[in-house]
Amino acid sequence: MTFTNYTFHDPLWLLALLALPLLVWVRGRRGAPVLVVPFAAAWHKPTILPTSRWPAYLATAGLVLLVLALARPQIVEDKREVKQQGYDLMLAIDLSGSMLAEDYERGGERINRLQAIKPIIQAFINQRTSDRIGLVVFSGRAYTLAPLTFDHDWLARQIERLKIGMIEDGTAIGDGLGVSLTRLEQAGREEGNKRKGAFVVLMTDGANNRGLLTPEQATEIARSRAVPVYTIGAGRDGLVPMPVFDDSGNKIGYRRAISDLDEGQLHAISDATGGKFFRAMDIDTAEKAFAAIDKAQKIEFQAKSYLITTELFMWFATPGAVLLFLGALFAVPPQWPKGRARPLGAPRDTGRPSGPALPPKTA
Repeated sequence: MTFTNYTFHDPLWLLALLALPLLVWVRGRRGAPVLVVPFAAAWHKPTILPTSRWPAYLATAGLVLLVLALARPQIVEDKREVKQQGYDLMLAIDLSGSMLAEDYERGGERINRLQAIKPIIQAFINQRTSDRIGLVVFSGRAYTLAPLTFDHDWLARQIERLKIGMIEDGTAIGDGLGVSLTRLEQAGREEGNKRKGAFVVLMTDGANNRGLLTPEQATEIARSRAVPVYTIGAGRDGLVPMPVFDDSGNKIGYRRAISDLDEGQLHAISDATGGKFFRAMDIDTAEKAFAAIDKAQKIEFQAKSYLITTELFMWFATPGAVLLFLGALFAVPPQWPKGRARPLGAPRDTGRPSGPALPPKTA
């Protein structure tokens, strides 16, 4: 709701003004006072003003001003559009059962592979503030957890919810990459069949064993669209400790399992698409990936509008509160005559006899 350069930030509050005439009408229809605003019960009685309607006028004007203040009137002084440049990043995260392998340590305690790569994921979300980021999770199937968005705080909350077992088990690397590429399809970001400023960061710990799309097929799609895929391998080679759980989900021990990370395939995916391969055991894995991505040409995102406004709340709230106070103050009835204490609950003296008239005296 805007009038030239004036606007109400919360215009729905203005609907409250419609209730004021109704309240005045209801009060006029009743013989007894209606408690609508503070001290309104005294407005029908004599006041210290010559006309008893003045307290009601003052209070009503005060209420109108307070409602206007709640609607947050503003003056729009300036409107600026700022263009932003960055990248579109899809993070494809492996949630297969093998990610439970605890072959990492942090603070002297064992942690699993998902816990090890979460700081890398969070680094992308927290440090790539100019990029749009989306999330795809995969195991036996692949699903979009979040489309491309600038709402990185919301993305961080989604990452906290990730856990192994959310999806049926398996490692569908091809499907995870394929779904990520699908989420990057956007009109206006392509020249011919080439996608500009888009990347996929694929994080996995295993070899492909499920899914409809093979890694080779997904890699060819990424290559044809000029979308680099950066692969991050989680886990160590050889035998790794795999936790064993009882029926209640409590860890009761460990068993030895062979790590099935197909590092050669991850190298092939990144090399064919112009990306790079990293091991999650590197402390600066995220920084290395950032440096590689930042060598590409950024894309320009839709302009953001910023409004510079001046709040007029106090210009309405302050006189509104003053008028409401004056309405209550002037509605105070005359005091009991000086020198005499009016008993508690005794009626006020109006100058008229309060009881029945006495018969005239006879001579």
